[in-house]
Amino acid sequence: MVSHEGDADRASLRRALAAAETAAELKGRDIVILDMREQTGFFDYFVIVSGSSRRQLHSMSENIDDVLTKREGAKRIGLEGVGDSRWILLDYGDVVVHLFDPELRAYYALEDLWAAARRVDFSPSSSPQMP
Repeated sequence: MVSHEGDADRASLRRALAAAETAAELKGRDIVILDMREQTGFFDYFVIVSGSSRRQLHSMSENIDDVLTKREGAKRIGLEGVGDSRWILLDYGDVVVHLFDPELRAYYALEDLWAAARRVDFSPSSSPQMP
């Protein structure tokens, strides 16, 4: 029997990196990818990004959704915070994207809350090669 678990892990990482790269292209700041696989069984990765305005947050949200659904074949199962929100959450099951304004990001401090999670190396336009 052939295991496809490694393929699923690589696909999840690829989606997280694609979300981060898309945010970076739209001038998202302080981009962090957390590997959540050892912390919870509900999802694999958090992608956390700051934006300077609601307009930028919405633009990043729309573009990330386009990339993940059209190019990466992900299915969005949840969307929270559209409208006047300063925190937009996109849920793809294995990857959860959090788009914050800096003040709300500091208040909720997800990186501190999930400090035990491993950070995935990410630099815009120099994403690690997939194995």
